[in-house]
Amino acid sequence: MSLIIPKKYKQKLLPETTELAIKMIKGDFQKKLSEALGLRRVTAPLFVLSGTGLNDDLNGVERAVTFPVKDLGDRKAEVVHSLAKWKRVKLGAYDIAPGYGIYTDMNAIRADEELDNLHSLYVDQWDWEKTIREEDRNLDFLKDTVRKIYKAMKETERKVFERFPHITPRLPEEITFIHSEELRREYPDLSPVERESEAAKRYGAIFLIGIGAPLGDGKPHDGRAPDYDDWITLNEEGYQGLNGDIIVWDPILERSFELSSMGIRVSPESLDLQLKQRECEDRKKLNFHKRLLNGELPYSIGGGIGQSRLCMYLLQKAHIGEVQASIWPEEQIRKCNDAGIMLM
Repeated sequence: MSLIIPKKYKQKLLPETTELAIKMIKGDFQKKLSEALGLRRVTAPLFVLSGTGLNDDLNGVERAVTFPVKDLGDRKAEVVHSLAKWKRVKLGAYDIAPGYGIYTDMNAIRADEELDNLHSLYVDQWDWEKTIREEDRNLDFLKDTVRKIYKAMKETERKVFERFPHITPRLPEEITFIHSEELRREYPDLSPVERESEAAKRYGAIFLIGIGAPLGDGKPHDGRAPDYDDWITLNEEGYQGLNGDIIVWDPILERSFELSSMGIRVSPESLDLQLKQRECEDRKKLNFHKRLLNGELPYSIGGGIGQSRLCMYLLQKAHIGEVQASIWPEEQIRKCNDAGIMLM
């Protein structure tokens, strides 16, 4: 994705009012999320030690920001990409019962991001994780959880409208579920991002199931690390995948807009299969992976919901830099200023 400059863009809130709206959205949504999913807030790390297997490897090619720790003999620490695996360890450490979980404010640096309307060096999201039973590892449970999160988003959108009546709601009443293989068959000549946009434009809001496993053409819809989401297990619809993304249609940018990535987490069996498929079996030596393969960690479901992205969408902004402070290429700043897009 490259920078998109919408035609005739007009910001709906001045920067000072935008700051107040951001505070309102973040406070309101996290309260609704915690109530809907039975979560309590915990404190999270900004960095973890390298070599523990705790950091999120994303697509497996992104570099983590690292630094030596003097008091640990210059052992390397790395800024987190997300807390996907760390949260599962915490569920076990706190002995949280099935049906309950944790959430936290996750802050990260992703130095390899291509900077545009939706992607920043700075990532802020609500990372959440919930203990489940083995029998909950199914598509119906996943869909029920997605509906609860989507309801919290819609309720927060309504709160924005009540406070700022000129920002009218855009989310449809219901979210539509579709598998990435179904989408590939419907649009075989389009790229994955183009398929997402077609579906998001048609339905307004979708949950795209099955991110990571090879589809009928031998290629995955998108990359996903092999050691947190379960994308290899067959679900009740006969397709692979117990994970997915919440994606909405953004009429300002005229493209799909991902708000959340989530899924039922790997079991010892699916972790073993996914590591083999990705040729990452060397990770079995890492502490996190050994514990999971030995059945020492609870079954769980979890994900991340972009804080700045949700604010950007609900406040109908054209660039994520309008709702978060980061750094951008000078040319991008100039183009945004010329179009009335004021970056923080």
